[in-house]
Amino acid sequence: MAKLENKEIIEALKEKTMLELKELVDMMKEEFGVDPSAVAVAAPAANGGAEEAADVNKTVVLKNAGGNKIAVIKIIKEVTGLGLVEAKAIADNGGNIKENVPAEEANQLKAQLEEAGAEVELA
Repeated sequence: MAKLENKEIIEALKEKTMLELKELVDMMKEEFGVDPSAVAVAAPAANGGAEEAADVNKTVVLKNAGGNKIAVIKIIKEVTGLGLVEAKAIADNGGNIKENVPAEEANQLKAQLEEAGAEVELA
């Protein structure tokens, strides 16, 4: 069998229906043990320098302090340098705890707050 060029493969794919393409993807998953659609989605992210830079800094947002509000207030005070009244206001009402922090630091803070019982998200 002659080796097909990439252009020839693309032209052949253009002639297929969506159902045929789905069957092809399923066959590729089975034959090669990979999901070609996942590779296609992941590839642009690896090359998107601007998108990567945007994802480096995160904002830690408190959604709910949970049942152990005192522990959450202590953590908020510790990481922000706020006073008791300001930290309690964030714990009571929710809101941004820290903005534009490196993703690693944001994930650590999120884990620390969740361990104390808070509901936190990164934006």
